[in-house]
Amino acid sequence: MNKKYAILLAAGLSIAATSFAADNQALPPIKKQPTPENVLAEHLDALNQCDWNRLVAQYPEDAEIHLPDGVMLKGRQKVGDLFNGFCKDRPNGLRGLKFTVQTSFKVGNTFNVMWKADAPFLAEPYIGSDAYVTRNGMMAAMVTTFDGSKLKFKQ
Repeated sequence: MNKKYAILLAAGLSIAATSFAADNQALPPIKKQPTPENVLAEHLDALNQCDWNRLVAQYPEDAEIHLPDGVMLKGRQKVGDLFNGFCKDRPNGLRGLKFTVQTSFKVGNTFNVMWKADAPFLAEPYIGSDAYVTRNGMMAAMVTTFDGSKLKFKQ
């Protein structure tokens, strides 16, 4: 595991690197969507529901997620590990965080989305943006500004 990646997850998602690595799950079957719009809708709904199976089902084997500070995850297993950590209850994860699209525009099969994230455990909403690259009914890549270390939690 990339050390910078583990540090980002530990700080941002409050997950210890050792428990993160130990939580690998069997990946669900891939489920393609009929249109790029459906890929984005499925991703956002599954993320807001923290439905790990639905989230990971839309990523192909060669998927990539580009995180802040030059951190990049390659492959379905790493994507699955990331969302496994994200979908844990607080304080170990961020289950309950809801993303609301503020603006979105499509270029080819890529959606550029500005969003607001909020949850009962946050002191204030968090604003960010993602580029979602769809291919053949799947989420081929995501480039995100999401940095969990910037979330402001209620005391």
